[in-house]
Amino acid sequence: MEVLRVFNNNVVLARSSQGKDVVLTGRGLGFQVKPGQTVDKTKVVRVFEPVDGRDVDHLGQLVAAVPPEHVKLADLALAAAGLSEVAESSPSLLVTLSDHLSFAIKRVREGVRLDYPLESEVGHLFPAELAQARKVLAAINRESEVQLPDGEAVAIALHLVNVGFTTGDLSYTYKLTGILQQLLDVVGETYGRTLDNTSISVARFITHLRYLFVRIQSGKQLEGEHSAVGEAIRSSEPEAYRCAKLVATLLDLRLDTTVTPDETAYLALHIARVVTDPRT
Repeated sequence: MEVLRVFNNNVVLARSSQGKDVVLTGRGLGFQVKPGQTVDKTKVVRVFEPVDGRDVDHLGQLVAAVPPEHVKLADLALAAAGLSEVAESSPSLLVTLSDHLSFAIKRVREGVRLDYPLESEVGHLFPAELAQARKVLAAINRESEVQLPDGEAVAIALHLVNVGFTTGDLSYTYKLTGILQQLLDVVGETYGRTLDNTSISVARFITHLRYLFVRIQSGKQLEGEHSAVGEAIRSSEPEAYRCAKLVATLLDLRLDTTVTPDETAYLALHIARVVTDPRT
C-alpha cells in the first residue's frame, strides 16, 4: 500500500492494492513517513474504509484527533456488547463513538455535567439500541478509570441509531428522533388515542419510518406515481390515507422534501395497522 497523506505519527491515509483509499492506524505508522512511500504493514493495527461515499480525508482527521487509547476503549466496549460486526460494517461508528467517548471523559474530569435532549424519546423509540448502549457504557466503565454517568447511554444509543442513516452527522439523528416522536403524536392525535410504543405494530411503523428517512436522505424513495399496490391501499384505507397525507406533509416541511404518493400509501398501510392494534 502507498501512503497518500500522513495525519500524525499513528494515522495515515493510504491506497490499497485494490485501489481503495483507506485510513490506517498503528503506533509509529506515520513517523518520518512521506507521501509516496510504502506502508509498513507490520505496524498496521486497524484499517478504516469509508462507506456510503463518506469523505476519507474527513474520516482520517477524526481518527487522528482521538487518543489511541480511547479508540481501543471504544473497540473493546463494542466487542463486549456483541457489536463487533456492526463496527466492522460501519467504520464511522467506532470513530465517532471514540470521539464522543474522548470528550465525555474530558467532561467528567472537568466536572462538567451534560443533560442530553430527547432522553425519554430515545427510550421509547429505540429501546433495542438503548439496551445495547447500556452494555457498551457498562463495558467502558469496567475498563476505564473515569466513570461515565448513566446519561451517556442516551448519546451512545443515538450513535448506534446513526449507523442506519447515510450521514455521519449525529445532529441529523437527533433531528430525526424528534421528528419520529412528532409523527407518532400526529397519528395518535388524529385517532384520539395514545400509541403504545411497546406494541409490535408501532415498532414496525417506527422501523418503516427509519428506512423512509434513509430513502429520503439518499434520494431513493419509492417512485410509482399511481402503482397498483398504492392505489389498493388508498382505496381500502381512506381514513389511514388521510392521516398519512398529514404525516407526509409534515415530512415535506421538516426534511425539505416531497414524499412520493407510493411512500404515502405505504405510510397509510402502517398507520392502519397501528390504529387497529388493541393495545393502542
